[in-house]
Amino acid sequence: MANHKSAEKRARQNAKRRLRNRTLKSSYKTEIKKFVSLVSEKKLEDAKELLPRIHKVIDKAHTKGVIPKNTASRKKSNVSTMLNKALTEA
Repeated sequence: MANHKSAEKRARQNAKRRLRNRTLKSSYKTEIKKFVSLVSEKKLEDAKELLPRIHKVIDKAHTKGVIPKNTASRKKSNVSTMLNKALTEA
């Protein structure tokens, strides 16, 4: 446990940030899982509608500092590529 007042404050701040980061990370992972299941079930119209929301959630996670810029960019690219590949096959 923290021994100094500043260390106690830092521990409180870290706890808040950890919860916020976990929430944001969980939300974008959930959206990606939904998207992947829609693409695998060949529900491409629903997947198209979900794509902007996924980009928004990933961008928000990047803006809040949960994931780095290149990670956010890679995840958005992978999701878009997955949809485009499914559309060309259909």
